[in-house]
Amino acid sequence: MPDSMGEYLQRDMSCEGLLDCFHGLKELDREVFDVLAGSETAMTVDEVAAAVDRERSTAYRAIRRLVEAGIVEREQINYDDGGYYHVFRPRAADEVADEMQRMLNDCYAKMGQLIDQFRDEYDDAATATVPAEQ
Repeated sequence: MPDSMGEYLQRDMSCEGLLDCFHGLKELDREVFDVLAGSETAMTVDEVAAAVDRERSTAYRAIRRLVEAGIVEREQINYDDGGYYHVFRPRAADEVADEMQRMLNDCYAKMGQLIDQFRDEYDDAATATVPAEQ
């Protein structure tokens, strides 16, 4: 991760990098997301684990992080004779993009407030140290 906003803005970005930027995804999370996004059908944890060549529990943790980030959704499938299992699929791109836009707007507003606070605080400090003219 870059150390400053200037460094961050100078980086080459891709649309997939937005997920990392907004949600702090790990490399495996991105790999799992790519597998789910590339599938024509919803997938079970076991199918995802096989696709990324990881243990089931490791794949599940990545899927859980994606669900918690709101970019993957879980659906429960019930067996006719009782029991159930879950399948996972990416949320609609428009929904995820709208949420990222909201987050960006919130960030922009917060940064604006902090910049105004900086102006007020340091403008007052600068004028307080300037001696009055005689």
